Amino acid sequence: MRLALDTNILAYAEGLGDNERCAKARDLIARLPVTHALLPAQTLGELYLVLTAKARRSPADARQAILAWADSFPVVDSTWASFQAAFDLAADHQLQIWDGLVLSVAAENRCRVLLSEDFQTGFVWRGVTIVDPFAQSPSPLLERVLAVD
Repeated sequence: MRLALDTNILAYAEGLGDNERCAKARDLIARLPVTHALLPAQTLGELYLVLTAKARRSPADARQAILAWADSFPVVDSTWASFQAAFDLAADHQLQIWDGLVLSVAAENRCRVLLSEDFQTGFVWRGVTIVDPFAQSPSPLLERVLAVD
């Protein structure tokens, strides 16, 4: 089962946030089967902004972090079709355009799960289910992904 990671998961893994979420994000990423996870390119652009603006990392340090993420997981690009779908998500479901783009790229790349705390957990669109990995109750979908050898 394929899944996509949203920016907030990466930011927590980079140490931005409370200790509990940061530790949980790092543990989650360490347990993810690399062959089943991907990164929408949008998330890396957003992460760069978070690292430079909020964390006050230098552009060079932020670039190194982004390249390390790109070395760890496949990065998938946004297409015009994914942008069109993101516009629909913004208009029809009141999502922010950039969140809609991450979701539409996940759907375009046949993901079943988008790990994020920025959406309504359990929301399903084009076969992609939003899963908040920090939720109190573990997601059966996420547990299935983590159970893969």
